[in-house]
Parts: sequence; structure tokens; C-alpha cells
Amino acid sequence: MSLTELPVDLPVPVDDGTADHLPGLRVPAVQLASAAGRLVDLGALGPGRTVLYCYPMTGRPDRPVPAAWDAIPGARGCTPESCGFRDHARDLENLGATIFGVSAQATQDQREAADRLRLPFELLSDRRFELASALRLPTFQVSADLARLLGLQTKPAPGDDDEGDEPVTLLKRLTLVVREGLIERVFYPIFPPDRHAGEVLRWLGSAAS
Repeated sequence: MSLTELPVDLPVPVDDGTADHLPGLRVPAVQLASAAGRLVDLGALGPGRTVLYCYPMTGRPDRPVPAAWDAIPGARGCTPESCGFRDHARDLENLGATIFGVSAQATQDQREAADRLRLPFELLSDRRFELASALRLPTFQVSADLARLLGLQTKPAPGDDDEGDEPVTLLKRLTLVVREGLIERVFYPIFPPDRHAGEVLRWLGSAAS
């Protein structure tokens, strides 16, 4: 099955309350590396609204998706979600929104995905969980064995090439709409991910009217 297609029997994520505290919080002044080759200061976002869609990881077409990944509620679907934001990017921008994708993946992996999927917006790497820790974003863990099957680095420390046996932490899928530095709207949980960009677009349209 293509990465852009979703299995019909994916488990549906439930609202576990781990994002309830986010509305109204100020986005911290953390600088995240962009796949475009710059640092983006999330504490200095421009005027208008900013859409930060957080996701676990984008897969690669040369790696089959393990069944164990599909079995995790809310894990599968990062590529269709990103493609949705790509397809709705102009409409979102026409409503005054700037889009960023955020994951804990390495910048080089994000750059590969951005180029392959022709994304017209930037992907940001929260590799050290600076944003996630400051906002207490929902996360989950996968085993080191599953992480290796997915192509994730199991040792995040720079210069450490040894494969580890510790679980790997990833961001859960959620979207933050930020206005004047404050989180105005939180989408969580998100399902199905391939339709989420349209959901955000409809909300922005109603908020602008």
C-alpha cells in the first residue's frame, strides 16, 4: 500500500485529555531547525494566524510500514496529512494562515519528505523536544526495534552511531492554531489525518467570518 493511502481498519485515537491545557498558552521562544535550512523562532511568529501541525513521522517509500506501526492509534497517516496541507496551502494562506509541520524527526529526513512531497511550507524539527517539553505536548513511545524498522534514529545524541535499546519518543498528532503568540485552537485527537487540513480550513473560514 502506498504511503499516501490509509488502511481501512486503522484504530481510531481517543481524547486522553493530554492536550486540554494547551488553549490560551503562549508559544515559547524556541528556535527549531527548518528543512529549508534556517532557524524558526516560534516565539516571534508573524501577524495573522500560524498553523502548527505536529505529527509523529513521515515514512519513506523504500521502507514498508510495519504492522506494529499501523496498530498504534493515531500513528499512521503523516504523509496523507502533509499532502492535505499541501493541497489546501493556498486556501489556508488566503485566510491569513502560515503553515509549519513539526515532528521530532531529524532535519535531513524532513528535507527528504518536503522535497518528495513538494510541500510549499516548512517542516520544523523538534529533535530535542524543546517545544514539546515547554508546552507539555502529548507524546508516545515506540520500541527500539520498531524504531529501527521505521528508520528512526534510536540514539538522538549527536555523534553517537551505536544502535540503542531504549524506546524512542515521538509527538502525537495534533494541530495548534496560534494567533499573536497564543494558542487559539487545538485539534486533538485527529482522525482521519488525510481530511484534517480541510477541517482546519473550515475552522479558519468560520473564525474569519
